[in-house]
Amino acid sequence: MSVGVLAHLFGSLPYKELAPKVAENGFSHVQLALWKAISDVDFSKPGNISPGLANAIGEQFDRNGVSISVLGCYVHLFDRNEEQRRANVDRFKELLRYAKFFGAPMVAAETGRNEGNDYTDRDWSVMRSTVEELVEEAEKWGVFVGLEAANDHLIGTAPELARMLEEVPSSNIGVVLDPGNLLTADNFARQDEVIEEAFKLLGGKIIAAHAKDRILTDSGELVTVPAGFGNMNYELYMKLLNQYKPHVQIIMEEAKEHQMAQAKAYIDGIRERV
Repeated sequence: MSVGVLAHLFGSLPYKELAPKVAENGFSHVQLALWKAISDVDFSKPGNISPGLANAIGEQFDRNGVSISVLGCYVHLFDRNEEQRRANVDRFKELLRYAKFFGAPMVAAETGRNEGNDYTDRDWSVMRSTVEELVEEAEKWGVFVGLEAANDHLIGTAPELARMLEEVPSSNIGVVLDPGNLLTADNFARQDEVIEEAFKLLGGKIIAAHAKDRILTDSGELVTVPAGFGNMNYELYMKLLNQYKPHVQIIMEEAKEHQMAQAKAYIDGIRERV
């Protein structure tokens, strides 16, 4: 299990500067969200990616000893505005078509959320249709759709993600697991149970993992911090991750550049023990 990083934690940079910066900070792979991390190519709308461009970016990272483990696609996948949803789906499908030219095995996303978390049966139905369409595209290109459950999103819990995987059965769907996204102020005290449930329901489908940490403050607020800066049970998380998916790639989140070495060392230290 090697520890990589979200590329956009370094800011938005020309890709020829971003790749060596990732390597200089000790990371061998990244989750790359093109329009968040790369400044010298316009990725603001679909249509400008080509095999040549994807190869150029992928090769730049490769020359610096960094692979692209995940293409991140931060879009709302069940947007109630149908025109916007179609644009979001088209953007995701474009990444699926070109993922292998970047050297990435998957395109991953959370589902999206509505203001006030007022989700309906229709939202679920639309999301299922979206996943079916994305999976059909992924199957054509031999890549994965990575789905991540995140608190407050339509798919916010491990059981909800397990339900979606049952409703859209495909070997081209995988899980990006982030226990930090499954924790809330209400369930933080029983976090071991939440983490164990996630592995029980989703462990066999994990294709990548995220690493951040959480703190429950005295005022009852759940705060997100870099790995090792909080109170999440990383011993349990790494033990189960190694048990269910040895050598799965871990992508570090949240850390600012001056915190990255400490957070990475924390994760690596636990991995060596478990």
